[in-house]
Amino acid sequence: MQPVTTSLLSVVVPLYNEEDNVALLTQKIHESLVGYDYQIIYVDDFSKDDTKKVVKDLKDDKVHLIELKKNYGQSLALAAGLDYAEGEYIITMDGDLQNDPSDIPEMLTHAVSEEYDVVTGIRQKRKDSLVKKIPSKIANFLVRRITKLDIKDNGCALKVFTKDIAKDLNLYGEMHRFITLLAHLEGAQIKQIPVKHHARHAGVSKYGLERVFKVVADMMLLLFIRKYFQRPIHLFGIFGFLLILLGIIINLYLLVVKVGFGEDIGTRPLLMFGMMFILAGIQLFTIGIVMELLIRTYYESQKKRPYRIKKVSIGGEVK
Repeated sequence: MQPVTTSLLSVVVPLYNEEDNVALLTQKIHESLVGYDYQIIYVDDFSKDDTKKVVKDLKDDKVHLIELKKNYGQSLALAAGLDYAEGEYIITMDGDLQNDPSDIPEMLTHAVSEEYDVVTGIRQKRKDSLVKKIPSKIANFLVRRITKLDIKDNGCALKVFTKDIAKDLNLYGEMHRFITLLAHLEGAQIKQIPVKHHARHAGVSKYGLERVFKVVADMMLLLFIRKYFQRPIHLFGIFGFLLILLGIIINLYLLVVKVGFGEDIGTRPLLMFGMMFILAGIQLFTIGIVMELLIRTYYESQKKRPYRIKKVSIGGEVK
């Protein structure tokens, strides 16, 4: 296949204890990108084995190694690689050889010729254990239902980004699992294509069930950011108003009981609930106002705008 672009490509690969995989992965990347101008950026996330030594021993001019001072996790390792990358197109993938570099040229074709900002893979016939596949399917289902973004495989690490989208991604926690959704929030046009998936070549998986809880927490935060980041008062204000209204209704009912029927209400638990609802509602409403002020400060202090301009045309011509 002839190269579809002469622009520099950056292949970003986070590594953690992949000493038995990295040499073969490098070879496969070279074979898949014949004719392209590219750099391979390995980010070592404080591996405990000889991963760094193996990379250095390659003595390959196209290979760049970033060594982190401690184990930050895959999201921040990936963020370090994205920040360092110089290519006009940035490719991300895992370092365990489960992703196949031979899929990269086809993904680049879609990104370049069809002008997609992100091309992401859908792993075919996944060679993973049920411990990885079941939580992944649940997370993909929840993201599709809640966000209405039809991404079939959020967990596939093999992706192609344009430089401007990749550089604006803010990764933390376990956000690398929702990197496609983050790109969507930046206004990216996304293409999904089937890609190959292999069993791990060597080493052991770093995935455990405990990471499911981290993923769920990050997904909840991401969904809040997606829907209410620019208008938190719409979330906290509405809930606050509803609680205040419920508390007022309860207290009006108790007032009628006290005045109209002469019953004692001082010892009723309902009176306490009514007051609690009103106070909780006021607190939520106040939180919403404070967050509105923080969001305004965030945008104004950094001169950011809550929107992205893709193109500007004057008289039908792109400016």
